Amino acid sequence: MRLHQGCTDCLISRVEYESRLCTDDPARIRAIVEACRELLARSLADPVPAPVIASRVHRLAYRMLGSTDPYRALKQANNGDALAVCRRVRGSLATFHDLVLASVIGNTLDYGSKAHTVTDDFVGFFHREFAFGLTVDDTDRMEPLTARVVYLADNCGEIVFDALLAEHLRKSGSHVTFAVRGAPILNDATIEDALALGLDRRVDILTTTTDGIAELGLNRDLLPPILADALDRATLVIAKGMANYESLSDEGDLPPVAYLMSVKCGPIGADIGIPVGSRVALLRE
Repeated sequence: MRLHQGCTDCLISRVEYESRLCTDDPARIRAIVEACRELLARSLADPVPAPVIASRVHRLAYRMLGSTDPYRALKQANNGDALAVCRRVRGSLATFHDLVLASVIGNTLDYGSKAHTVTDDFVGFFHREFAFGLTVDDTDRMEPLTARVVYLADNCGEIVFDALLAEHLRKSGSHVTFAVRGAPILNDATIEDALALGLDRRVDILTTTTDGIAELGLNRDLLPPILADALDRATLVIAKGMANYESLSDEGDLPPVAYLMSVKCGPIGADIGIPVGSRVALLRE
């Protein structure tokens, strides 16, 4: 999925947001925003998926900020919130459908979209959303395909619920390869976050890039060979979040892909044909 013209304001707003996490110097923030705006303008015509361009912009912002992880405190807070919810609800999450829904609700812990805000009461929010259920529900078609799963993770916070789903799959006989970011970008989960949750004791963990490259979504030009091999052998790819959807939705040489996400912006909602705010478990074969 290509970057839409309307996505530029959203992307630049995230640059300003992460800049303010690191500095309160207005002149410095303006300089970073302007440099990122110029890079974005030069990149708009590139025939690449939207996350490739967004990643270039965020990497520039991080270099100018002198920070490798502006969202570190927010990521830790998100994981804490999700763990608190998890302790209260995991006993009632018994089925593949339940755990997919919990993982999709967890995807709302996201600072990547201007149009989306993160709730201050995630416990209450989780219970309300769980009762509402999924807007698009292909879980019955997904579950039989789970012999070998490549699980493309997205944000911190939701990774707590991803871990529950991955563990359920493993206990059901699936082989699960869990892929996280190769370096910090936005509030996406990295190997550090996965290890902190003990995921290495449950599933195989890989990164989506090598050499410390920070990249949103799944850029197949940067895939480590071991992850490329896992994708080739997978019976199902679970792709969490909008960036993974943007990366893979135009690809034609993949196993069946289960897109699990909360739809937080108009272009992705329009691409799927559903309204913003939808909770999605969409299978594309």
